[in-house]
Amino acid sequence: MKNIAFIINPISGSSETQNAKRKLPKLIMQTLDSEQWLPNITFTEYAGHAVELAKQYARMGFDAVVAVGGDGTVNEVAQGIVAGTSRQPSALRSQQTALGIIPMGSGNGFARHLGIPIRPQKALEMINHSEPISVDYGLANSRLFVSTCGTGFDALIADHFAGSNKRGFSTYLQNIIHDAFSYQAQTYHIVGDGLDVTHKAFLITFANANQWGYEALIAPKASIQDGKMDIMMMSSHALLGSASLALRLFAGSIDDSHFMDTLRAREVTLERETAAPFHIDGDPVEMEKDIHICIVEDGLRVLAEKRF
Repeated sequence: MKNIAFIINPISGSSETQNAKRKLPKLIMQTLDSEQWLPNITFTEYAGHAVELAKQYARMGFDAVVAVGGDGTVNEVAQGIVAGTSRQPSALRSQQTALGIIPMGSGNGFARHLGIPIRPQKALEMINHSEPISVDYGLANSRLFVSTCGTGFDALIADHFAGSNKRGFSTYLQNIIHDAFSYQAQTYHIVGDGLDVTHKAFLITFANANQWGYEALIAPKASIQDGKMDIMMMSSHALLGSASLALRLFAGSIDDSHFMDTLRAREVTLERETAAPFHIDGDPVEMEKDIHICIVEDGLRVLAEKRF
């Protein structure tokens, strides 16, 4: 028997998703393989609670901790697992607690990258037939991210989306349309790992995984197992090609657009003109003007579909 904890964020996602979470404990008990897993189910009560809970479970040596929510919940649980593992007795660290995901948020970007089903029952069934794999995560001025972080227009939208009373793709799209034509591109300097680039950009995304969420593939070729990030820089003239960029974003070919430049690196410093909006896995954060961003190779284990 393996110990598995489910940390459920009751407020992420749409109202329909929130209602579904109230029924999730029963679904877990019905679907999870009781001969394989011994579950513990907890609901978060405040921001940051998932970090504390995941840290506790990791220190106790749980085999897996499952984030039930969106990318913000996944981020918090990953933070807790990494922090908790570092405080485990050395004999346990080689068997790091694995991160599992039941995607019940808005964008669900990291889960989509991993191929985890969006339907909760299918995601639970996948856990029954899963295996832990080692993946990378990123740090931006020591703040952990699993999917993407970035600055510019997408960070501004993340800030507005976080303050909205409504969730879902339609709200996200409304914010984009409202702000796109008034946003002023900024000049950025990226240095490190053999790079020394100055670029006036509409946005810059540092991608460990391939998407923001909603299948919006901002970095189609990004891998969570290559020890590097894809740095996606969208031209300051991007609005001239906004229609084609939108199509390419969801078709997985945005990196072929002449409005996009791609760099790859393990570790860089982003130098900005002034302190400006920044996002970590889609959540807005206060960040210094200059930001050191790096990839931690094989720093996290996640539950993924068993390959053989």
